[in-house]
Amino acid sequence: MERLVQTAEKREKKTMDMTEGSPARIILLFTVPIILGNIFQQLYNIGDAKVVSFFLDEHAFAAVGMTAVVSNMLIGLINGFTQGFGIQVAHAFGARDVRRIRRNVAGSAVLAVALTLVLSVLAFALIKRVLVLLHTPAELMDPALRYVRIILMGIPFSALYNLSANLLRSLGNSKTPLYCLLSSIFLNIALDLFLIGVVHMDIEGAAVATVISQAVCGGACFLYGVIRYREYLPGREDWKPEEGEYRELFFMGLSMGLMGCIVNIGTIILQSAINGLGADIVAAHTAGRRLLEILMALTYTYGFTMTTYTSQNIGAGKFERVRQGVRAATCIVTIISLLSIVFVFLFARPIVSWIASTDIPLIEENAVMYCRVGVCFFPVLGPLFILRCTLQGLGHKVVPLTSSVMEFCIKVGSVFFLVPRLGYLGIALTEPISWTVMTAMLTVGYIYVVRKKSA
Repeated sequence: MERLVQTAEKREKKTMDMTEGSPARIILLFTVPIILGNIFQQLYNIGDAKVVSFFLDEHAFAAVGMTAVVSNMLIGLINGFTQGFGIQVAHAFGARDVRRIRRNVAGSAVLAVALTLVLSVLAFALIKRVLVLLHTPAELMDPALRYVRIILMGIPFSALYNLSANLLRSLGNSKTPLYCLLSSIFLNIALDLFLIGVVHMDIEGAAVATVISQAVCGGACFLYGVIRYREYLPGREDWKPEEGEYRELFFMGLSMGLMGCIVNIGTIILQSAINGLGADIVAAHTAGRRLLEILMALTYTYGFTMTTYTSQNIGAGKFERVRQGVRAATCIVTIISLLSIVFVFLFARPIVSWIASTDIPLIEENAVMYCRVGVCFFPVLGPLFILRCTLQGLGHKVVPLTSSVMEFCIKVGSVFFLVPRLGYLGIALTEPISWTVMTAMLTVGYIYVVRKKSA
């Protein structure tokens, strides 16, 4: 009997039950590893860009930055789908339904493999046309193609990591994905320095380093899940889909995936306008975006947490805890946003200059302007992520998806109206405008859901 109790205790430590205890404390404990993972990921992106700019030139630096929007769209779509799968697993975990967890894990694996195959084929077939449509400057086309074609080979490894990480998080384990990510980041930086600085592989070295580190990260996260969560591994009977089971998983994943994909398509269209402003502006945007994304990671990770937190509590039938969690998370991200504003106004200039390895005034000034405009709107960005992911966890797909469509429309409108009149300032204003509109829309949707649930 004592051995059974010890085994149960060990299993409990592997997961976090978010249906009991202080919402603020649980949200903080769960989010900190995700924040660290995202910060280290962004720091890696900066380190990667720094190695490229230091050993190569501004054109290689700009090429890496501009192709990121394409690879991010594909990875974001996969991550969105697997987050949606994780919502279903978290519902089952909150309800303590082990059989449903296993069946959802099986369905998630099947759908993730199918999605990865389709995206990989389409990406390789269309990438050159996409770069042409993005109005890629002639001097950037060759290095951009050489870099991104290798990056696309890592899509299956990114999919493996995102699926494994999101399933682990749905069970309350946010630490293991962090450890796997950290190991891959340090490996990536070491390979960058070796392949570019020692072997002189040029821009291809950065891409090869990324793919190798993605493979290590995805494999490690997957193996940990298989070894440590055997009780949730699907059996032979769990792979046979019941009526409507895969459809429910697919549409939940599609909702999350489309949300990110629509936003990223808008970002790609916006990138085409940035490319049209010249290579120096592309470099400025790359440097400014690197810094802003680190600070954004401090807020949007609370959205990831709210997806799991909400899903587990809805599975357990505890709606009031969801409301408490939204209030706690909103207070936390508001404090973070105010601190971020102070940080950017004090330190943005030396940081972006170091990232881009340049003292060209045009690059520095535009990068700093972009960061300062964006960070001033962080107080509306934090609630955006929290409300959108909470609604997704509640099973409401329409309002979050509609808000993403609105963001897409604002970005497209900016390309035609703001950028021709304001230049790069129009680019800097685009996302803040979309954040404000989306947060207002999501607030109305959340209030409606709360009143409906409370009636």
